[in-house]
Amino acid sequence: MNKFHRTFLILLLGFVTSHVNAQQTENEHFEASKQLDVFNALFKELDIFYVDTIDAETSIRQGIDYMLSKLDPYTVYYSEDEMNDFKFMTTGEYAGIGAVISQRDGKIIISDPYEGEPAVLAGLQAGDEILEIDGESVAGKTSTQVSDKLKGQPNTIVKIKFQSPGEKKSQTVDITRKRIQLDPVKYYGIVKDSIGYIYLSGFTDQSAAGVRSAFEDLKNSKHITSLILDLRDNPGGLMNDAIQLVNMFVPKGELVLSTKGKVKQWDRMYRTTQEPVDSIMPLVVLVNRGSASASEIVAGALQDLDRAVIIGTRTFGKGLVQTSRDLPYNGSLKVTTSKYYIPSGRCIQAIDYSHRNPDGSVATVPDSLTSIFHTSSGREVKDGGGITPDFTIEEVKTPNIIYYLLSDYIIFDFATEYKHNHKKIAPVEDFSLTDEDYQQFKTFVKSKNFDYDRQSGKALSALKETMEFEGYDVTSAEFTALEEKLKPDLDRDLELYKDDISKFLTEEILKRYYFQKGEILETLKNDTTLEKAIEVLSDKTLYNETLTIEN
Repeated sequence: MNKFHRTFLILLLGFVTSHVNAQQTENEHFEASKQLDVFNALFKELDIFYVDTIDAETSIRQGIDYMLSKLDPYTVYYSEDEMNDFKFMTTGEYAGIGAVISQRDGKIIISDPYEGEPAVLAGLQAGDEILEIDGESVAGKTSTQVSDKLKGQPNTIVKIKFQSPGEKKSQTVDITRKRIQLDPVKYYGIVKDSIGYIYLSGFTDQSAAGVRSAFEDLKNSKHITSLILDLRDNPGGLMNDAIQLVNMFVPKGELVLSTKGKVKQWDRMYRTTQEPVDSIMPLVVLVNRGSASASEIVAGALQDLDRAVIIGTRTFGKGLVQTSRDLPYNGSLKVTTSKYYIPSGRCIQAIDYSHRNPDGSVATVPDSLTSIFHTSSGREVKDGGGITPDFTIEEVKTPNIIYYLLSDYIIFDFATEYKHNHKKIAPVEDFSLTDEDYQQFKTFVKSKNFDYDRQSGKALSALKETMEFEGYDVTSAEFTALEEKLKPDLDRDLELYKDDISKFLTEEILKRYYFQKGEILETLKNDTTLEKAIEVLSDKTLYNETLTIEN
């Protein structure tokens, strides 16, 4: 075959391939148009002839939500009415009274008032029940409906009638709404000697600026020589703020992230664009299973660039990027458009949503299918399963009884009663529950007819059914003794798990007096992951060896 024929064949193949692709795209567009016509015609027929009235908004919204649920959890439609919630997710900003509310047994309860905000300044506390808003009863309303009534334009007044636990009379207060900007940096300070600590709860458009401000204060005023950045239970948020945060600690021009999706024109490479605030100070990042998305970008990029030691448990594994698309009637679609890749080239996405099992479930990427990549210094790292820490510290498992004490609001209600009976308590660093306090808690639990399931008991019951079905003897003394041992015993379990329960109780009580800052400070006591971070930063040799490989 001569040169001309080869060239002609290549052009012919290119034309055929292009024609096939165009034909395939045209067929896909036709099929989509066809199905939309069918749906439109079907709904018209139902609307005209169905025996009962059909709520168009509810029915179609349910169809939209179901369709999107088959894609991934992050592709979501927001109607015009929900756009304020969408804005709050990205900015952490809204106008209201500054308190989280919850619905319990048909009541609307203040569950988490923010320090220094209008609700607290007006005297509202955690545990208070909201009765009326602007003279209208909230009975029968959902927490979402009540939340919408509490929000409004800044500097407008909302009249709230509420009832405090233990008080016979209700109270009515006028509260002036204000613009609430939630600070994603929930706490920062010194944890030991000259080691700084910053806890970041999420990634809004204020996160990078907040961390920078906290870091500069620690560096200039507290004269820290190393830093711990805590991203545990940080679900992520805005990608750009994650990139800006990484830029604080690595030189200008470094590749932080690249994205790849269906629309190739949208593929991007993101590099640091500013000079760093500090590219030398030893840095540790704390992560756990609740660290996802943008927090994984920060931890993964700093690990790949050998800029920080990562400590904790393996992260969630969300390597998907969402883009906001405007829709008719002021709605918006948050749609997954690409996957992101951190500096080593790895994608940390742990779940394959594009290939579902027959039952609709999705599977994680097995370790056997992960690939090895390398950091800047040559250290091995893997893709497909989140960020694996340089030092893994397994989190202590929470006893089952605590789950029920929390979900049934037993701990919450006891803390409310405790605050009612104790106007003041010691500072966070000095406060601890006394034995008398815990005995009062035990009495409180019993007064609530508290009941709970033990997973071990459920497992034994299922085993017993299986053994009976298969013809085994389940009346033996050994089996009976095991049943007796696993039978729920409230007195025994309240003593057996006293230390664990006391920890959660103390956190909730301190939150009543010192708000979120008090809760965070208490969680840092006896924190094994934090202790490991302090150990690594206190040992210069260990820190440096962790970020390099042996030759």
